[in-house]
Amino acid sequence: MGLKPISCSEKPPRRFEYLMTNVIQLQPAATVFDDEIEDALRQVAGELGLTRNDTIRTIVREWLQQNTYLPVHELDEDGEVGGRNA
Repeated sequence: MGLKPISCSEKPPRRFEYLMTNVIQLQPAATVFDDEIEDALRQVAGELGLTRNDTIRTIVREWLQQNTYLPVHELDEDGEVGGRNA
C-alpha cells in the first residue's frame, strides 16, 4: 500500500503545508558546496557585508530575476514620492 500522489489540481492538506514550510526553512543550513564555491561565497559575503545564507539568497534571487523566473521590482526614480514635506 503506497501513498497516493497529490495531483496538481488537488490542494495539499494543511498539516502537509505547515510541515513543508518548516522543512524548507531548515534546508538552507544543510547546503554545502565544494571548497572552491565556499571560498567564493565567503569572499562575496565579506565584500557585501552579508551572511553566507543571505549571500546565497541574494545570488539566487538576482539570477531568478535576470532569467525572468521572478518579477523585477523597479523603482520609478522620476515619479512622485508620498510622505510628509519637511
